[in-house]
Amino acid sequence: MVLLSLYANHRGEVLEHPDFYMLGRSGYHWMVPEKHEMMPLPKGASLVSIPGNIPAGLDHNDQVTGIEYDPLSPGQPISAVAALLPQGFTRTLLPACVSKDNAELPLLGYAAVGFKNGKIYVAAVQTDDHKKWHPVNYHTEGLPARINKMLKRFPENRIYRQLANCSLCYGCFTAQNIFYQRWEGGIPSMTKCNAECLGCISESHSEVVSAQERISFIPSAEEIAQVGMEHLKNARDAIISFGQGCEGEPSLNAKNLSAAVKDIRCETGQGTININTNAGYTEGIKQLCDAGLDSMRVTLFSCNEANYISYHRPQGYELSDVIDSIEYARDQGVYVSLNLLAFPGFTDREEEACALLDFIRKNRVNMIQFRNLNIDPDRLLRHVSAGGEALGMVNLLALLQEEMPEVNLASYSHTVKRGIS
Repeated sequence: MVLLSLYANHRGEVLEHPDFYMLGRSGYHWMVPEKHEMMPLPKGASLVSIPGNIPAGLDHNDQVTGIEYDPLSPGQPISAVAALLPQGFTRTLLPACVSKDNAELPLLGYAAVGFKNGKIYVAAVQTDDHKKWHPVNYHTEGLPARINKMLKRFPENRIYRQLANCSLCYGCFTAQNIFYQRWEGGIPSMTKCNAECLGCISESHSEVVSAQERISFIPSAEEIAQVGMEHLKNARDAIISFGQGCEGEPSLNAKNLSAAVKDIRCETGQGTININTNAGYTEGIKQLCDAGLDSMRVTLFSCNEANYISYHRPQGYELSDVIDSIEYARDQGVYVSLNLLAFPGFTDREEEACALLDFIRKNRVNMIQFRNLNIDPDRLLRHVSAGGEALGMVNLLALLQEEMPEVNLASYSHTVKRGIS
């Protein structure tokens, strides 16, 4: 699909370049996107400039070139442009751009963009209904009042104060849903983690700066149960999720979480109790499953053990422990999803696709949630093996649907109850 390159001028305006065609990036490679890899920019997406980067485009002689200056203002520098996608959309290509200073990019999921016939297109496909996660439903005028009302009702509960900060300072949607009393609400509960993931957003590892601060206290079972009961009893399509962006690994707090789950289920059978986890601490996962967990979403970068270790950098556990946790959860009737950290040019490699298919079949996974991995691509590719041929993200999705029609493909957690086969 031939599209014009987009760029941001020195005033921050986004314009199409008349002399260069758009390129996208897959792993190490730059390429002209295929038609099925692009879609009109969806509502809720935002266009952003990429700091310290200029766009790369294809000129009329099919030569790849870094584009440094504004054709409308000779001598004025320009910046590369990308889209940040809303929930429900999976990125198919990264932006093709060149760093001017070799600085690390922030932890954002940049997607390639181009221009054709008066429309902006983005390298993405829709993988879930995004109505519940559309930005228009968040940061409303009534949010501060809702937060204040809840804080007055539960002045001693530290979780509500944490979620108020996450709502207003970090714009977290699952935190806001607790105050809107709807859909999936997050309940952070743990300060520490048993992994040091390259793209961790709540704790800085090496040269990557985290996007937010981690929770500084370990809530009691009573605090957790209070937030959980309030949400499950009153929210529509209610889910409570342990394992948020502002915390470590929730299963490390299994003692308090399992006690809270038992208390919640003694009070109400409504809604879904979910954990977002790396599933490396199998003993903690077992306690939570026995307490009444409904669903478990396991974050996974790769089913290849070497690449898994390179990205997640587990502390005191192995991929085999993750498999043990999934096996136990499925035996107890817990609905298991993979939170697949998708990266074009890596996740869609033939070797990775085969390993993923094998992993899902052997471990009876119910759902794959595609999550755009927010990380500087050059940094990621310094740590993992990304050679070999890539299928393309759209082709990977089609392969999964063809080979495993019983496995749901999505972008986020849905309401479920225990006992799903």
